[in-house]
Amino acid sequence: MKDELGVVVGFFNDPDVILHAADSARKKGWKDLDAIVPYPIHGMEHALGIRMSWVPWVTLIMGLLGVIGGFGLQAWVSAVAWPLNIGGKPLISWPAFIPVTFECGILIGGISTFIAMWAACKLPNKKPRIFDERLTDDRFALVVPIYEGIRTDDVSTFLKGAGADDVRIVEK
Repeated sequence: MKDELGVVVGFFNDPDVILHAADSARKKGWKDLDAIVPYPIHGMEHALGIRMSWVPWVTLIMGLLGVIGGFGLQAWVSAVAWPLNIGGKPLISWPAFIPVTFECGILIGGISTFIAMWAACKLPNKKPRIFDERLTDDRFALVVPIYEGIRTDDVSTFLKGAGADDVRIVEK
């Protein structure tokens, strides 16, 4: 992947305008776009070209492994390691194993989801960029990374034409 030279940030006051600007920027072929918004905007992930995350797959696979591991451990202990026949029940009495099996799936799935989210978000971020303190209140921002071959003047002109109230160039 190419090295990022900096970013151009366009500030907007209307969610519909930033949604249209993000869609137009993606159609221009600019990659790794980001939007900083105070609340979710329907359709923004499509406008930015963000694909489905891999984190749910980690949750599913690790949750199933937790279920298999929890049930397998109980079955092994009951039938192999310490077989006790209590009241004539079978050694592997699966209805009694359901609560622990469920909890093992939830525990392993939840912990692995937490770790996967940290990895997906590249946390911890030791040097966060704060473009404007109002972004979490009532302001919207579209962040366009600048790579080799993309001119900051072109991006600034595009963002102003798309309805940005303010455009800032942030060097890396």
